Amino acid sequence: MKALITGASSGIGLDMAKYLATKKCELILVAKNKEKLEKVQESLPTKVTIIVADLSNEQKVKELYALIKKEDIDILINNAGFGLFGNFTDTDLSTELDMINTNIRAVHILTKFVLKDMEKKNSGYILNVASSAAFQPGPLMSTYYATKSYVYQLSEALYYEQKKKKSNVHISVLCPGPVDTNFNNVAKVRFAVKPLNSGYVARYAIDKMFDNKMLIIPGFKMKCAKFFSRFASDKLLLKIIYRIQRRKAN
Repeated sequence: MKALITGASSGIGLDMAKYLATKKCELILVAKNKEKLEKVQESLPTKVTIIVADLSNEQKVKELYALIKKEDIDILINNAGFGLFGNFTDTDLSTELDMINTNIRAVHILTKFVLKDMEKKNSGYILNVASSAAFQPGPLMSTYYATKSYVYQLSEALYYEQKKKKSNVHISVLCPGPVDTNFNNVAKVRFAVKPLNSGYVARYAIDKMFDNKMLIIPGFKMKCAKFFSRFASDKLLLKIIYRIQRRKAN
């Protein structure tokens, strides 16, 4: 099998690459940092191709697809993404637009192109990495929460479309809570609750993807949080989330 993973130089993307390498998967790894990608390439016991690309740039995303469209991708993992903390009127617009481009547009473009290819051969897996942030609005990280909601909603809709087509292409969406990665440094926050181990999340997600699970939520606490949130009013959820977010401020 051959897998394409974006955001593969660190965190969950890197750990997914390591896990798939143990399953003898060929890997195409994408990230912005060439030096980190080269180190990953050297460390993995499988065939690894690296592609340096800034996925906040739509043209670069399309160029990425042009490079891999003949590679017969079996697994697409849209993992690249980042967050930003702060009141909406205080955060930098340019950074937010880069976030929207990376978290939404790149995912949308790659999913559409690769899904069409997978439909033609009637096989494949697409795993989109969202977040538990996708389940509700997120004051103080409003743009990030909104981008992950898009990924979550899109992925579940595509899952059902493939099901109705009786397709052998499987769509999954990963929605973890806090994970011990470099995310909090980029977003300039500290976690309000104990994060999950990135390696555990990566292995859990890949295993559930191969089980054709639509919604993947690692960790008992996050499963419970999603279940009980349906019984709270929107205003109460906003109040709770705001308090949690306030505790993230450095």
